[in-house]
Amino acid sequence: MKTRQLGRSGIEVSALGFGCMGLSFGYGPGLDRAAGIQMIRSAFERGVTLFDTAEAYGALNEEMVGEALAPVRDQVVIATKFGFKDGDASQGMDSRPERIRAVVETSLQRLQTDRIDLLYQHRVDPKVPIEDVAGTVKELISQGKVRHFGLSEAGVESIRRAHAVLPVAAQQSEYSLWWREPEREVLPVLEELGIGFVSFSPLGKGFLTGAIDQNTAFTPDDFRNIVPRFTAQARQANQVLIEALKRIASARNATPAQIALAWLLAQKPWIVPIPGTTKLHRLDENLVAAGVALGTDDLLQIKEALAGVTVQGDRYPAQRAARVGR
Repeated sequence: MKTRQLGRSGIEVSALGFGCMGLSFGYGPGLDRAAGIQMIRSAFERGVTLFDTAEAYGALNEEMVGEALAPVRDQVVIATKFGFKDGDASQGMDSRPERIRAVVETSLQRLQTDRIDLLYQHRVDPKVPIEDVAGTVKELISQGKVRHFGLSEAGVESIRRAHAVLPVAAQQSEYSLWWREPEREVLPVLEELGIGFVSFSPLGKGFLTGAIDQNTAFTPDDFRNIVPRFTAQARQANQVLIEALKRIASARNATPAQIALAWLLAQKPWIVPIPGTTKLHRLDENLVAAGVALGTDDLLQIKEALAGVTVQGDRYPAQRAARVGR
């Protein structure tokens, strides 16, 4: 597995990380504890060194990460997040300094570690100045409990203000062939400031694998049921993107998922996608993408294909979208 630097932070990680959320949260039933631990260990055995979790994904998620990686703790980068009331995204934001400190203590226990390598604010809290958030994390770094500071889905003003207090190592946001909003403002600012970019949902919450169509049924506890982009009508309309991706992938003897990930890796050398999965064969498929080098002609072909596609549906319902870009 090739490695990458997250901006000028000094953090070196595998070119593809592993998003752990779906192991137990968000996409339906997930895996049981033992199977989740084994999936994380399988990713490490295949060269993955960046593992992403969060308080909001539930205690089990952090506990699986901690138990799975305890034997190889010094060989991996563990990222987790704070920022929601009682760790529940449905209750809104809470980034008060005392809350940040409490979350870190709990996460350290669940993760079976003495330090968090990369601590993100999950969403910007409009009630707490970002300078106070950065200052609190700075204290935690001085205490050795945290190594680096990150932001998730923050707007450029918040990024600049936080970075002025404490260098931001990485910004985490959704970025993929069907969600390119970060290109407008966020990526140029990150490049200017030397901040790495961690791309979650790099496969469009599974849609870019080509395995989802208008007839796909999601379990009741799968959050895609409330995502406008995943209505049956939108999925049917968005198949035009999948067909274009399949044509490009076929010409490269690759899968749509591999091309989607390789495209992200080709955008900037400091971008690290973190696809997640509960299936070993999908993990293997995804990791092949780290070795797929797209040339100028390939990227031009993809650009031309995308120019003819208008993706249908918002990526979040209105309430969730309002938390982004603050």
